[in-house]
Amino acid sequence: MEIDAELRRQITVSLLAAAVFILGLVGIGVTFGGSAALPEAGAIALVALLAGFVLLMALVGAYLIRAKDEDA
Repeated sequence: MEIDAELRRQITVSLLAAAVFILGLVGIGVTFGGSAALPEAGAIALVALLAGFVLLMALVGAYLIRAKDEDA
C-alpha cells in the first residue's frame, strides 16, 4: 500500500491530536495524582479534557475534509 501525501497528512494530524490528549492525561495525573483516588477537581479536569478532545477531533476532521477538497 502506497502512502500518498494526503494519507500522511491525516496520520500526522491524528497522531498529534492523540499526543495532545495523552499529554493532557499525564498532566492531570501529575497534578492531581499521588493519592488512591482522584479528587473532585481532578475529575472535573478529566471530564473537561475528554470534552476538549472530542471537540479537537471534530475540528481535525473538518480540517482534513477541507484540505482534501482544496487539493482536488
